[in-house]
Amino acid sequence: MWGEGLLLFLILVGILGHSNVLATSACVLLVLKLTRLQHYFPLIERRGLEIGLLFLMLSVLVPFANDNISLKDILKSLLSWRGLACALGGALATYMNGAGLNMLRIQPELLTGLVVGSIIGIVFFKGIPVGPLMAAGLAAIFIKIIEMFQ
Repeated sequence: MWGEGLLLFLILVGILGHSNVLATSACVLLVLKLTRLQHYFPLIERRGLEIGLLFLMLSVLVPFANDNISLKDILKSLLSWRGLACALGGALATYMNGAGLNMLRIQPELLTGLVVGSIIGIVFFKGIPVGPLMAAGLAAIFIKIIEMFQ
């Protein structure tokens, strides 16, 4: 019963916070639970992140597949300081995502803090929850910095 109440709360938070992703995710999980299909939860938990990343990567690569971006555009972009900054940001982000994934494998109990922080970011800062791994990567870096000074 606690889980259903929490999902209803998250639906409400998603609606009030104008986060369709949060509200829809909580709705889908609530429907699965109420229809006794919660045996799919381990599959979603295990593969959901990969599936989400797959669709995110697909959406990012569509302009390449549609021939909307040429080799000339790519080279022009990479030869500008903004393009180089974006390439550096992409490299740093993927490194941090790996660090975050590693941290969550070692300490899965930290996921609760990431979820709460993501909800706070969605509701109060109008954020978009596309980066749980990035959040974990940032947390891993924060933890390492704090541990250095202890």
